[in-house]
Amino acid sequence: MRLTISAAVLPSLLLLPCFLGDALAHPRPDPKTAWVRQGRRRKSSPRNLQVHSSMLSTCVESNATVIKAPKHNVWEGMTDEETASVVKWLFQQPTLNLTVTEGAGEWDNTIALVELMRPNKTDVLSYLDHQGPAPSRYAHVVLDNRATTDPHYADLLVGPLAITNQSTPSWTPLEYPYTRKTHGRVRNLDADYSTIYSEWLYKISASIADITLDLFNGTALGLDNDTLDIWGIDPLWQDDGRIIRWDTFWNMPTDEFDTGSILPLGLFFKSDVTGRDPSQWKLEGWLYNDIFYETTEAFRHAFFSTGFVKLKPNTEGPWAQTDQRGPILPQDKQQSPLMVAPSGARYSVDLDRKYVTWMDFSFYISFSRDTGVSVFDIRYKGQRVLYELGLQEALAHYAGNDPIQSSVAYLDSYYGFGPYAFELVKGYDCPVYATYLNSSFYVSETTHTHIDSLCVFEYDADYPIQRHSTSDYVSSTKNVYLTLRSVSTIGNYDYMTSYTFHMDGTIGVEVRASGYIQAAYYAHNEDFGYRIHDALSGSMHDHVLNFKADFDILGVNNSIELTTVAPVTRTFTWSGGRSRNTMTLERSILSSEDEGRFNWGPNGATMMHVINQDARNPYGEYRGYRVLPAAGTAHLTVQDSSNLAHAAHWAEYDIQVTRQHDHEPRAAHAYNSQDIHNPPVNFAEFFDGEPLNQTDLVVWLNLGMHHVPHTGDLPNTVFTTARSGVQFTPLNYLAGDPSRQTVNMVRVNYANGSATEVKTFGQAEEVCTVPITGIGEELWRYQGDVVVRKFPYNPNDPYYEMEGDA
Repeated sequence: MRLTISAAVLPSLLLLPCFLGDALAHPRPDPKTAWVRQGRRRKSSPRNLQVHSSMLSTCVESNATVIKAPKHNVWEGMTDEETASVVKWLFQQPTLNLTVTEGAGEWDNTIALVELMRPNKTDVLSYLDHQGPAPSRYAHVVLDNRATTDPHYADLLVGPLAITNQSTPSWTPLEYPYTRKTHGRVRNLDADYSTIYSEWLYKISASIADITLDLFNGTALGLDNDTLDIWGIDPLWQDDGRIIRWDTFWNMPTDEFDTGSILPLGLFFKSDVTGRDPSQWKLEGWLYNDIFYETTEAFRHAFFSTGFVKLKPNTEGPWAQTDQRGPILPQDKQQSPLMVAPSGARYSVDLDRKYVTWMDFSFYISFSRDTGVSVFDIRYKGQRVLYELGLQEALAHYAGNDPIQSSVAYLDSYYGFGPYAFELVKGYDCPVYATYLNSSFYVSETTHTHIDSLCVFEYDADYPIQRHSTSDYVSSTKNVYLTLRSVSTIGNYDYMTSYTFHMDGTIGVEVRASGYIQAAYYAHNEDFGYRIHDALSGSMHDHVLNFKADFDILGVNNSIELTTVAPVTRTFTWSGGRSRNTMTLERSILSSEDEGRFNWGPNGATMMHVINQDARNPYGEYRGYRVLPAAGTAHLTVQDSSNLAHAAHWAEYDIQVTRQHDHEPRAAHAYNSQDIHNPPVNFAEFFDGEPLNQTDLVVWLNLGMHHVPHTGDLPNTVFTTARSGVQFTPLNYLAGDPSRQTVNMVRVNYANGSATEVKTFGQAEEVCTVPITGIGEELWRYQGDVVVRKFPYNPNDPYYEMEGDA
């Protein structure tokens, strides 16, 4: 059999010691969808979409062993038929006054989201563990209600599913999962997005077009030949009952590279845009070269006065482009190393139920619009370790001397990790031999499917998991692990999220960041960043990404034990009355949520363990899992953020522990940025002093980094150092190291300078050839979206093509 491995070289042959399985096959719809996102805003409708009539959202092939999951995946998304039935039924409800998104304006009500409402843990455990019925399925619907002077988003619960002519569905405001009790409603500050530009920002820009031509050789007028862009802060200022914008000018890219966020121009203006009537909006001033002008007239007068200092603009050039440049490195044109899986996948997948098993692990995969990929019911050696592990929210909080950098604190689930989890690049994002899965999400009466946007693969680390040598032998064990990965490109940043599973029972989650930084204009920004190009400052910012880890160690009732390595002076029975300076272990159990918010201790001295006090090992120690930072972590530096108020209290500590409640499923809400003083989910309200000793616990962990961009971040930040991770590893959980079970180890006995015995413990020893072919063919198959129309829905012809697409 032939295993095709992609590499950007001429064909060659590898000799590998094993049997070759079938090559991984992938779905191949012919056309590619080019849904190109611009800026950091939610798209109201997709553009430039193409589909292929033979492609289904569930069409995935893999060389993984096909199995059937023991239970239905109750966290999996809705089917095409379920989504279509919900959308159709909603349009039949006259009180909702809905308009199809494609023809809607800023004063219409539309459907923003339809996805599965994840069932309550209480109901799921009854199904998984006690032979109870599968939880009823309901849809989580978000309406974008703009046919009012008070536009708002409305969360609804619709169901039960599926909706048929014989069923009796209903909708109710979705309020119980949120701390804010306003019938699932939160205001929409972006309801007039188009009007803001056409009737406000572009008109303001036109009033100084002569100045922007002089300073930047360009204009921003909303015309096709614009060379400047305008965008600003997020979230908007929301103090004292007013809605305030700060906006600035950016040079537009002059080629295909996405360089806009590193081309700031240093001219800012402030607006009061309270309400929906543009005639009541007010321009409140201009800022240039750290001088504030209260009116356009004052700014114009200063500009045309003698002595006005004009600063140089940031302009695009090769420095901002990501293609290869500079002298080619020695030997770099030779074939680079690559991994192969000569026996095919050594894991099993139920593609329909998104269920994976590998060695002694099993888990279900779930995907949502807001937070992307999550993992449920993670079991090790048949025992559940984690009920849920998944992203909750991602924050990028900036600081700077100018009002844009000082006011930006992106809460990225507003834009959504799901819509921007694009197809992975085979051979680069993941190995070519990985198993690739699709992801789907609802947009504008259609379901988008991103082909091959999740990958599952085994990998051999660049170091062994075990090694030891003596004068008689040397032993070493391969460090093979399984990865589930996705990449979401949200605005300028690409976030790579990897869930890993290891031979010693360790479970890990790691996030890496790459892409273009959002830079500041260099003038007067010395206290907030390095000057990294002619007129550019690397704007300092914190990345904080919150993950939920709902542990169930040998049952749902667990405790948190803190064990600290502490210096101590102690006298021993054998020390002859002399005190000795040494160290000791100090152990404590968290008693309540009042103690449940803390940071990693200095010197890494405090260890956190999730234990079950009702389960001891044969030596009397509590069985559990240790939680430890694996690649650096960070919480928010800013205290009592002016930008966030109560919208992101989850970012304030490294670790936070609460009692599990079905009404507290998530640390944040996608629309927290729309009302920062009274957000839908105020995480601080989770902490009300409840006991934590031997109860169902949730650990909320923050990954992140303090990012001060330097010249090495141009053109893009690199994954090498922009990374953060955490691991959960067995602690007194098993009788020994479970990685001893693998046969992928070797012991070489030797004496008198030569080997006397080589033990390979039953590893495959066959030799086979693997042709290595060019990667170009694989990359030319890159596809993008598949779009299925949900209203009106025709199951015999579901595919939707936007007008003007070829």
